[in-house]
Amino acid sequence: MPSQAQKNKVEFTEDLYSSLDYRLVGPFRGGRSAAVTGVPGKPNLYYFGAAGGGIWKTEDGGRSWENISDGFFGGSIGAITVARGDHNVIYAGGGEKTVRGNVSSGYGIWKSVDAGKTWSKAGLDKSRHVPRIVVHPEDHNTVYAAVLGNIYKPTQDRGVYKSTDGGKTWKKTLFANDMAGAVDLIMDPNNPRILYASTWRVQRTPYSLSSGGEGSSLWKSTDSGETWKEISTNEGFAEGTLGIIGVTVSPVNSNRVWAIVENKENGGVYRSEDGGETWDHINDSRSLRQRAWYYSRIYADTQDEDVVYVMNVSYHKSKDGGKTFSGSNAPHGDHHDLWIAPEDPQRMIIGDDGGAQVSYDGGDTWSTYHNQPTSQFYRVTTDNHFPYRIYAAQQDNSTIRIAHRTEDGSISEDDWESTAGGESAHIAVDPENDDVVYGGSYGGFLTRVNHETGSTRAVNVWPDNPMGYGAEGMKYRFQWNFPILFSKHNPDRLYTFSNHVHVTENEGQSWEVISPDLTRNDPEKLKSSGGPITQDNTGVEYYCTIFAANESPLKEGLLWVGSDDGLVHVSRDGGQNWEDVTPKQAPKWLMINSIEPSPFDEAVCYVAGTLYKEGDFQPYLYKTTNYGKSWETITDGINGEHFTRVLRADPNRKGLLYAGTETGMYISFNDGKNWTPFQLNLPVVPITDLAIKDNSLIVATQGRSLWMIDDLTVLHQLNKDLEGKEAVLYKPRDSYRLGGRGGRESNSAGTNMPNGVITHFYLKSFDAKKDSVSLTFLEKAGDTIKTYSTFHKENKLKDLKAGGNTFVWDTRYEGAEKLKGMILWWASLEGAKAVPGEYRVVLNVNGKEQEQALTILPDPRSEVTVAQMQEQFEFVEEVNATVDEAHQTIKKIRKINEQLDTFVNRYGDMEEVSDLVEKAKGMKEKLGEVEKALYQTQNRSNQDPLNFPIRLTNKLAHLNSLVTIDDFPPTAQDIAVKDELSVKIREELKKFNAVVDEEIDNFNQEFNNKNLEYLNIK
Repeated sequence: MPSQAQKNKVEFTEDLYSSLDYRLVGPFRGGRSAAVTGVPGKPNLYYFGAAGGGIWKTEDGGRSWENISDGFFGGSIGAITVARGDHNVIYAGGGEKTVRGNVSSGYGIWKSVDAGKTWSKAGLDKSRHVPRIVVHPEDHNTVYAAVLGNIYKPTQDRGVYKSTDGGKTWKKTLFANDMAGAVDLIMDPNNPRILYASTWRVQRTPYSLSSGGEGSSLWKSTDSGETWKEISTNEGFAEGTLGIIGVTVSPVNSNRVWAIVENKENGGVYRSEDGGETWDHINDSRSLRQRAWYYSRIYADTQDEDVVYVMNVSYHKSKDGGKTFSGSNAPHGDHHDLWIAPEDPQRMIIGDDGGAQVSYDGGDTWSTYHNQPTSQFYRVTTDNHFPYRIYAAQQDNSTIRIAHRTEDGSISEDDWESTAGGESAHIAVDPENDDVVYGGSYGGFLTRVNHETGSTRAVNVWPDNPMGYGAEGMKYRFQWNFPILFSKHNPDRLYTFSNHVHVTENEGQSWEVISPDLTRNDPEKLKSSGGPITQDNTGVEYYCTIFAANESPLKEGLLWVGSDDGLVHVSRDGGQNWEDVTPKQAPKWLMINSIEPSPFDEAVCYVAGTLYKEGDFQPYLYKTTNYGKSWETITDGINGEHFTRVLRADPNRKGLLYAGTETGMYISFNDGKNWTPFQLNLPVVPITDLAIKDNSLIVATQGRSLWMIDDLTVLHQLNKDLEGKEAVLYKPRDSYRLGGRGGRESNSAGTNMPNGVITHFYLKSFDAKKDSVSLTFLEKAGDTIKTYSTFHKENKLKDLKAGGNTFVWDTRYEGAEKLKGMILWWASLEGAKAVPGEYRVVLNVNGKEQEQALTILPDPRSEVTVAQMQEQFEFVEEVNATVDEAHQTIKKIRKINEQLDTFVNRYGDMEEVSDLVEKAKGMKEKLGEVEKALYQTQNRSNQDPLNFPIRLTNKLAHLNSLVTIDDFPPTAQDIAVKDELSVKIREELKKFNAVVDEEIDNFNQEFNNKNLEYLNIK
């Protein structure tokens, strides 16, 4: 959190813009999970930890999931365990074991004592990665944690830790060395004094992944984890260099122990029948141990000692104690964790690269992962379609393009599709054709997809497949996540970047190299990744590459590029000449993660860098005002461990910057001089990229899918004069006349943008009992359309609070009244939608008013003119006026008839008024006939109109339903039917008026002339 001194520098307090919030766009398609658990005896209750997305819970067997860590913590989860003795107690550990190229560290141990409703810190803040947590079955305060530690550099914060006070204090009981942490930890289900643990020497650098070596061992404790004995040197175990090891114990037979072992010569499955004293190598299938560092988990069946599972690309099941296996796949694949119910081994939950899925039949069928918004995304961009679409690449899945808003009630699976490139892509959309998309992936793979025709073409710069080779095997070094972008000035000019800059103006048919090698080109860092046991070359570790690039929006050919090995270059002539402008204060090997040329000054540029793959989690942000000749560090106010991946400059307010960090969002109003958190309602999650489009901010996350703030204009309007004001009404951003509605209609769909005029206002204080607040929407000329207020029963302003508030006006005028109990069939009584044009809004707080203009724009896709929309408006208003008058008449009829009934009941037996009683009955019958002509009074349920024909107001209101299906004006026949029905309704209203004006007046006078009680039926 920022210090008090930093807070004092903040330009504007968050209260002023607290009406803003982030909206979850989706998609609901799960990202990686390496931590799952169920609960014994609770067949529908499960939990999983997302690789970046926090903790999730289902109470319906995986049909829906709810995040339960938001508000407490988030980010990458490596372990989650429910105490066997008290199911309310849950421990979770941050930092996944699946240490792939985009791995994130965690924030220590968290504990819940109320089944996840609330959480508290439980220590090991420097653990970084906690792959396993084990709880004593009879004492939930005795808990063990396997700590992998900082995977980038040596640290003493590794090994197995034990707590006997529920996480208040911890003692390290097993430590291999400062490069080998604990990766697996199992308690004997039949004897809690016996534990097995494996330690693993693993290290990531920006250019390599090393798995195995000194410290990689298997251990056993027989004294409740106080002391440990290495058992990987026992008879029969794999010899030589060991890597990652997974271990499990049969609950049926504690002497039977299995291990899945990474070893060059004799890797595979080992089994012991004597608790680890001796071992047999029973299976060496490479299917069980391929890419061992990413998998290597093994699980014993809870009721059959011959059944055992191994997690890998497929999950593998053995029925003969591990001698042979058959492979299967859950809905996604790439399997990492498994929990099997002790009382029913058919019931299980699996964690894989698509999230978590539940099975009740031993894996024959699984629940879906298309209900988890835990996608991990890389770069994000948009197109010029209306409404525009968002493009991003999902780790472990495909690229997507997804609508940022729809005309339905949410953003569902129907609103997104795959597009060009693969899981790690940058994406570039043709500026002149939104259906032509370019996307990359590892190995220099680059595709052009035409969504209109369905065609896909590979247009790799140099189509030499480098799989399995190190970076030295590539003619051009393309990183896993290499940049691709169109010129902001020449829509035919497409750039992509290896260690050189490449350009095409013929859609990839040919490419031109327009730069020298713009990296450090260090041969020591251009070698095969992996070892000492297994090589792993996907492109993540390809180094000395261009990792970020951009072109100035102000000047064509002003190109900025940054490399993953710490260099920044600029060309001011379209690539003919390049200048090294690397910030002198930047660390040598800083990964330049994003570059943002200023939208206001071509000499200004911003750079975001990371060094976390060297164990340095500091933020690195730089700004130049002179084309890179000198740079200023601009990180004041950002937490010292919130390393920064991206900075974006708002194109509509100079000096307004947004920064995405490993732990959330920051904002600066003064060009980076200082920053303040901009988290609002966004979960704690790594931010991978940001995009600004049409005054909205789009956020790509690593574990919580895509989010966005719909209205940045509130931030554009902030000024120092607003501080201290009792109330502030912000000018609403321009809105479109569209169909649909905001919100979400299911728990597996994204939240749609509100449909209407989004009105933000600030209240310094608010007391619902004392304060009067209203919003009035007016036509430009000043005629009131609608007023919403705290004291209005129907148009009520709800849920107001001190600070920022938001109200969405649906742009509708007042409609016709629907009386209580009315059953109408396919009829609309809604008010007419405002026609595109200029309007006004007035905020009144305790009698003090302020006003803003607002604009409603036509849907650019519309086939009709604004004048034709005006015709529709007038038609709807006329229909509503007639229907409303008729319904008000029915209301009067019902009131009069109640009075006439009262009269008849009271005086029906009095001879002297018998003539009046007959008149009353006659009037009631006449009025009843009018009501029956206007409305079908026999309808009592929604389907009744199928039996009792609808009447005049229903028929007339049905025209509104037809005419307002879209923005079209009424047809000639719409108008003809409206006129015909309106005439018939007016005839009935004349009959009513005749009874009221003539018969009822005479009736009242005659009654009162008889010297009885005064009567006034009306």
